[in-house]
Amino acid sequence: MQIQELKPIHKRKKRKRVGRGGKRGTYAGRGTKGQKARAGRRLKPVIRELIKRYPKLRGYRFKSKVKSQKSKIVILNLETLEKQFKAEEQVTPKILLERKIIRRIKGRLPRVKILGKGKLSKSLTVENCLVSQKAKEIIEKANGVVK
Repeated sequence: MQIQELKPIHKRKKRKRVGRGGKRGTYAGRGTKGQKARAGRRLKPVIRELIKRYPKLRGYRFKSKVKSQKSKIVILNLETLEKQFKAEEQVTPKILLERKIIRRIKGRLPRVKILGKGKLSKSLTVENCLVSQKAKEIIEKANGVVK
């Protein structure tokens, strides 16, 4: 059986058409006068004030490029590199992904920034990563290389 062959068990209930004459009396169950008694009625939304305010909000029609770029950066500290890597190893976003230290963001490999929290005693080669000033100093003190 395929999805297009599925059929409902119960028949669909037909919508009752009110206000078209017939055996419903003078007002056809709509009451007297007013917006709800008319054909093609449309009630004003309760949240009208919010809807009216939307165009005046800053950045309503476009997303800021700066915000979207910042959210695609994954932050790592030196202490995680100390635990996960051995001496003389290479650190790249691809290797970090393989070792499941970072994840893909919307199917893409994110940019990685390394910060200087923690100690580093191993010499590592860091490539294709953003590195803070403090982290760079610590990596180079441990005879590592930042490319």
